[in-house]
Amino acid sequence: MAKKILIDTDPGVDDTLAILLALRSPELEVVGLSAIFGNTTVDHTAQNALRLIELEGHGDIPVAKGASTPMVVPIRRLGTHVHGQDGAGNTTPPPPKGRLLEIPAARFIVETILANPGEITLVPVGPLTNIGLALRLEPRIVELVKEVVIMGGSAYARGNATPVAEANINSDPHAASLVFSAGWPLTMVGLDVTTKTIMTREFLEALGAVKNPATTYFARILPVYQAYFDKFYGMGGSIHTHDPSAIAYLIDPGLFKTEMMPVYVETVGQCAGETVPDPHHQWLEGPDTNVCLGVNSAGVLAMIKERMSR
Repeated sequence: MAKKILIDTDPGVDDTLAILLALRSPELEVVGLSAIFGNTTVDHTAQNALRLIELEGHGDIPVAKGASTPMVVPIRRLGTHVHGQDGAGNTTPPPPKGRLLEIPAARFIVETILANPGEITLVPVGPLTNIGLALRLEPRIVELVKEVVIMGGSAYARGNATPVAEANINSDPHAASLVFSAGWPLTMVGLDVTTKTIMTREFLEALGAVKNPATTYFARILPVYQAYFDKFYGMGGSIHTHDPSAIAYLIDPGLFKTEMMPVYVETVGQCAGETVPDPHHQWLEGPDTNVCLGVNSAGVLAMIKERMSR
């Protein structure tokens, strides 16, 4: 039976590939998308989410618009320098045909979990504001959700938004602190594994050459993202595999090596957004997070290529 997943997302170039990968994977049933600020404004990310479900005939999947700002702090910086002003590589795609739900994302998340107790896997691949607001709105979702699998954070790798913080966590550290301390089954797919899986320029060109609607769209929005990775990391057209790694984990957890440990989220100061692992429980008694520390990168890339080439 397919896993029912609700993707909380800020599309976003890598979010785009993650969502398309999920929609093309029979192991997963995408029951909804909730949009959040992050890679660009929530107005753009919500429209991008609608476009993605419509791209290959999934327009019946509901999309809810979520928070436009973090729970406590002001927006530090949107990811438009990475993903383009529109979150779609500055390609200005046409408006989607569908409409957003009339309820906010936090309410949509709560109602979906309450209506499907023990069945919904939350997959946040953007800032965690919508999830934090859902927790505040209805704490019972901690007991009723199946699991939460996030793309975000870093245990032992360096940060990417700051020297110590990953971008999604850094965007709303207070929401992230709520999520990591909630006590639900939580897996962190962070920079320890996402930066180890490299989609090379050759891999991306081969993907674009498939020329189905999904790969054609992804290839069109990709150049701005590649340019950022080349400028910041000197990767020559290659990119890290961030958000798609969370989807790969859902499809085949055996591709990842994990370790259970508490994770503390710093919320203030220069190191706000840092996720600090505590494997020896020196600070925290729990709850534990299932932290991804190793990855079969070849297996993840093969999965992406196979699913996106169908």
